[in-house]
Amino acid sequence: MSLAGFAFAEGGFDRAAHLRDDVEALDRLWLVARVLRLDGESRAHEGPDWTAWPRGADLSDGRPAEALFLGLVDGHPCFALERPAEGARSTDLRRAGMAWPAREAALFAAAAGVLNGARRQRHCGGCGGAVEVRQAGWSRRCPTCGLEAYPRTDPAIIVAVGSGDRLLLGRQARWPAGRWSVVAGFVEPGETLAQAVVREVREETGVAVHAVRYAGDQPWPFPGALMLGFFADADPDAPDPVAGEELEAAAWFDRDAVLAGLAASDAPEGSSPPRLAFSPRVSIARALIEAWAHGR
Repeated sequence: MSLAGFAFAEGGFDRAAHLRDDVEALDRLWLVARVLRLDGESRAHEGPDWTAWPRGADLSDGRPAEALFLGLVDGHPCFALERPAEGARSTDLRRAGMAWPAREAALFAAAAGVLNGARRQRHCGGCGGAVEVRQAGWSRRCPTCGLEAYPRTDPAIIVAVGSGDRLLLGRQARWPAGRWSVVAGFVEPGETLAQAVVREVREETGVAVHAVRYAGDQPWPFPGALMLGFFADADPDAPDPVAGEELEAAAWFDRDAVLAGLAASDAPEGSSPPRLAFSPRVSIARALIEAWAHGR
């Protein structure tokens, strides 16, 4: 199956990577481009309509060296630029993922992911020298040793584990009261995605799983992960889970409890936290839980 309904995965814009090394074309495009401005914490100054973003020519006569070329929207160029907020209202990426149109949210996610990485790549990882911006913001190169660096994307698995009519859930201590989710973790070097699913579930809950099935994926630029969603099965008589170091608790929940938790997650905030609730619809975690609960 293929999951849908979560943020950042349905972009609908052309990244036009072939233009990233074309300096003359980018200089021309800057003058007519729409520009998404972000502050140093990747909050956007602009609203949810790319056609209302300021034009490059209104911000500067020439293309700034640090301007990030995002691509083309309906043939029209879009850039991103990190600029201080200076008292302007701003929107964080999670809020935009829930409220903005899919295309603008995807542009915001791409910009935040690259600019987050750029803040961590000001110096060469090989020799420590200052790096140069290349490919319209999409890479960094050290002029001293020649090492090139690209925006970092860390693959991570996230999996809904079923055992008959039960779903395996865990919670971290830092989450709001009542919040639970499915198991997730980063892929290790030399590991397949299915192997990562089996290892992470065993490490975090002690549960053995099999029949791993891919379900969908989501860019998750907080700061730079790619969430790869799966379903997996545990035996119908699988034992109670035991929370590992990363979880405060782990438990099986039956389908009725999960359905009630989904309803509670969408209800207006009450005076007391629900027994079970899930993340907003911005995340693939929520989509996995909903798909399992409804037998998809």
